[in-house]
Amino acid sequence: MGTNKAEEFTVKDNRIARYAKALAHPARVAIVKLLAGKRNCFCGDIVEELPLSQSTVSQHLKELKEAGLIKGDIDGVKVCYCIDEKEWALAKSYLNELFEGAKSKQKNCC
Repeated sequence: MGTNKAEEFTVKDNRIARYAKALAHPARVAIVKLLAGKRNCFCGDIVEELPLSQSTVSQHLKELKEAGLIKGDIDGVKVCYCIDEKEWALAKSYLNELFEGAKSKQKNCC
């Protein structure tokens, strides 16, 4: 059985990988875009907007929440979701740094 080598990489590299994994599915990208356009949103509202079942949306929300990109607050029997602004800013900073660093070093590439 393979071992997890994540601990051999920096905290920043692990966070970037976590963000990338969370955004690696078009449904999760669509959910993030939907949440970015609203102050908050209930799971049922997301189900109405996307061609996915409630259980599928819930699984995608779980992945996004575990990555820290969204927050979910219990409101009665429902969970209200929104973008986690602090984590989103950090993700944006880390990803911009990654892309800009690769761009600046590739000037003489094929």
